[in-house]
Amino acid sequence: MNKIFLLSTLIFSFLSTFAQEPHCDDKLDSLLKWERRAAGNLILNRGMESLASENFDVKYYRCSWDINPAVRFIGGEVTMFFAASQTLQSLTLDLTSALTVSEVRYKGNIITHSRPTNALKIDFPASIPIGKIDSVTIKYSGVPDNTGFGSFITFTHSGTPVAWSLSEPYGSRDWWPCKTQLGDKADSIDVYLTYPSVYKGASNGMLQSEVANTSTGKTTAHWKHRYPIASYLVCFAITNYTTFTNTVQLGNVNLPMLTYCYPESLAEFQANTPKVLEAMKVFNNYFGDYPFMKEKYGHVQFGWGGGMEHQTSTFIVSTDESLMAHELGHQWFGDKITTNSWKDIWLNEGFATFLAAFYMEEKYPQDKIANRKFVVNNITSNPGGAVMVSDTNNVNQIFSGRLSYRKGSYLVNMLRFKLGDADFFKGIKQYVADPTVAYGYASTADLKRNLEDVSGKNLTQFFKQWYEGEGYPSYHVAWSMIGSSTVKIKLSQTTSHPSVNFFQMPVPLLFKNGSQQKTVIVDATTNNQEFIRDLGFVADTVMVDPEFWLISANNTSTKIPFASTGASGVDIYPSPVTDPLSIFIHDYTSSTEAFISVYNMLGQKMMDKRVVLIGGTEFLRYSTNLWPSGVYIVRVRVGKEVITKRIVK
Repeated sequence: MNKIFLLSTLIFSFLSTFAQEPHCDDKLDSLLKWERRAAGNLILNRGMESLASENFDVKYYRCSWDINPAVRFIGGEVTMFFAASQTLQSLTLDLTSALTVSEVRYKGNIITHSRPTNALKIDFPASIPIGKIDSVTIKYSGVPDNTGFGSFITFTHSGTPVAWSLSEPYGSRDWWPCKTQLGDKADSIDVYLTYPSVYKGASNGMLQSEVANTSTGKTTAHWKHRYPIASYLVCFAITNYTTFTNTVQLGNVNLPMLTYCYPESLAEFQANTPKVLEAMKVFNNYFGDYPFMKEKYGHVQFGWGGGMEHQTSTFIVSTDESLMAHELGHQWFGDKITTNSWKDIWLNEGFATFLAAFYMEEKYPQDKIANRKFVVNNITSNPGGAVMVSDTNNVNQIFSGRLSYRKGSYLVNMLRFKLGDADFFKGIKQYVADPTVAYGYASTADLKRNLEDVSGKNLTQFFKQWYEGEGYPSYHVAWSMIGSSTVKIKLSQTTSHPSVNFFQMPVPLLFKNGSQQKTVIVDATTNNQEFIRDLGFVADTVMVDPEFWLISANNTSTKIPFASTGASGVDIYPSPVTDPLSIFIHDYTSSTEAFISVYNMLGQKMMDKRVVLIGGTEFLRYSTNLWPSGVYIVRVRVGKEVITKRIVK
């Protein structure tokens, strides 16, 4: 979900258009900065956790809602099919106390119910045995609550009434009886929307029918969705929509893309909807098949300043390209696989933000560095903050633009860098297809397990530091040229927050001069590590992470003269020899060249080379893969001095 608040209060003054900005992440920043402003005005939703009982598993909802967008009121009837997970005499659903339940029916009979605060307790006339699938119907009505970001909204666009839902994270109970807790998806739903016939209504899945009743002046639209769905992703929107359909070819499937937009926005949506179809092809290729391939994807315009990833039916304020890509990305990450706790909201929002950035980089590569820099600067604008949400009753913390969205997206970006594209994309596809989480719920541990399985790498430390820990590193590089092409690197780091004293991560260093450059990746595992790398040229500058793969800030690099050992000599290592063989000639300040020869014990010459000394020094590496095991003699002549050493391979 992306959210913009255009005022610093919760008075909903919504815009139907969104100002365009030059870089895709500038747009994301505009989306998220309003969220951060408004979050300060939100009730922190203490006590918003689900009150639903855990003695049943939801199988299906049939929802009938009568809504006039000109009047803030709902009349509803919800039938829930469920399986008893234990022998039960009663069950409890979430439902705000602001709504009145007129009756609860079971097997055609009215049964007893009670109303604990913000809940509905249903008592059955006889025990329901474990495993039995049964159903219950609730009839209710009233003026819905609005908690969180506004669960049930009535407003206007160009003077025309409009109503919509936005239930994330805890708002479903504000307008319909259901199980709001994460961890239990309905296997499928049917939605029957009844509204004045001058309007159109949109919901999840596929439109089955629109039936007008001339005697009441109302129309009932039937929407059917046959995929598992979390309660907060169930949606409706009603106004004088104009509709049109596009299609996109995904493998053998010609997927429909259905748009419901305001009449005044028709030209904008028709012109820009093809952009989301481009993103659909990219995501389908890199992250696995579109999750709801047997149905559709859709856009529904609403007045919230941003978007909400309702399953198969994304609500958006405008056709901003990065916004559309973000919400589309949620169909994989958030909808098909849903976080099993709001503490892991980054599995929804971090991934969707990463997918949007990935798509924009694919399409607009010239903006990649500027946008990444923008994101990293935002993440590091505060020295603390973890991706893992510590207070899941705090909407402000759950939907932190800096942490859940941006830092979360950079955890994905750094995993890509650490694992390499082949293992990363294979691992993400495996995660998306993992039968233990697909169309269900996942934790960070599930993602970790799949990435480790594919890559063979242990990611425990990565997630402990970057997901649980706070802050970021500042890298400090001290480096020297050794001879004509070798660089000696000392890498250290300081951290911005005491929760992590050292971040382990591969670090890219770009060495360059006026005509040549080379990126060297060093694996930072301890502080003050030293590395020797062959560049193939003399560098005069080094840049730390120039493509902004990593979260870091205030990095430094210092070129220092090669430190003389105080005595000339030839160092050969490792011993015994493993590939490559390193020869370090140093401190022959009166000579400009050296001659190196290597012989086996039969006197056969294995290598013969003349090297130029820079400042009396040169560092060389040779491959010995083709040398048989045995004893070798290395002979180095510098000026009149001859140094002979024996090595064993």
